[in-house]
Amino acid sequence: MAETITVTTPGLTSIQDLGRLRGSRFGQMTGGASDQYSADVANALVGSHRTAPLLEMVAMDFGAVASVDLLVAVTGAPAEVQVGGVTRPQWEPFVWTAGEELTVRGIHDGLRVYLAVHGAIAAPSLLGSCAPDSVLGFGRQLTVGESVAIDVDGPPIDHPYFRVPLFRLGAEPATFTGRWTIDVTDGPDVHEFGASAARLFDTPFVIGADTNHIGLRLTPTDPGSDVPRRDRSTEVLSRGVPIGAVEVPAGNEILVLHRGRGVTAGYPVLAVVTATALSQLGQARPGQEVRFRKVSVPEAVDGYRSQRRSIALLRSRVASAFASLRIPTHPETTSAQHHSVAQMESA
Repeated sequence: MAETITVTTPGLTSIQDLGRLRGSRFGQMTGGASDQYSADVANALVGSHRTAPLLEMVAMDFGAVASVDLLVAVTGAPAEVQVGGVTRPQWEPFVWTAGEELTVRGIHDGLRVYLAVHGAIAAPSLLGSCAPDSVLGFGRQLTVGESVAIDVDGPPIDHPYFRVPLFRLGAEPATFTGRWTIDVTDGPDVHEFGASAARLFDTPFVIGADTNHIGLRLTPTDPGSDVPRRDRSTEVLSRGVPIGAVEVPAGNEILVLHRGRGVTAGYPVLAVVTATALSQLGQARPGQEVRFRKVSVPEAVDGYRSQRRSIALLRSRVASAFASLRIPTHPETTSAQHHSVAQMESA
């Protein structure tokens, strides 16, 4: 049976998932949740597939009312999460009672909060993903009074008298300190920077105000410090660039491309942010300090695999807990979650 959540305070909230990995072959941005780790864990905590749609809130307060009791999980940046004025935990499932307002206020230290629902959030799909694409005009921010359809297939579990949460599933929250150490590997053009490449690791940077899902602009915290410079003047031809590319344009700044990046660019790529560190950058706020740390490709792969193992173990604990309480899980996405919109996958 389809139920709804009705938005009372939209803030900057959209329906997201992990993006369209096949999009680059069509010249389309990958998109998806900027903090992939928090989004993945949120879906794991409610027994949903890792690519299931969920809500992403950026910086501003959010509020909504559900038409039915829902089992939900909130992850991402620290915030004050309440249902009917009662504080609820982040990084653990809890019950959102029908008719009561769930609010997320005072997001701090990070930038984005994720809300996953036990059930199927209905969302249009493009190339197998509901992730918004600002270039194509696909997807948008939620608005006041808008209702989001949810297909619910199981009753949430809550203590009938004391309202004590029944879940302690041990998800590993991301770390938020207001300062970020970002791991990178060598980029394809590192040899063009000579000794100045070391400035990337010796210099603290601050995130600029014109940062968004496409990329981050960073300048040295000390205006007198220089960014790395190429030691040659040959032209760089436009070519494919990965998510996480650390580019060095003219001027005293560096660019880090994120999930909304275009698939080609013409600046030299000094380094590439690791998959795990990309989620950290997805939480970095303008004005916060960033330092870069060099790692090898094997170290980056090991870090990613360790994170994937952690989420897999969490999913195993969730499956065991849900099975004992007869709560269904959703290991696969359903047709209710993705309504086809001009699918191009057969192209």
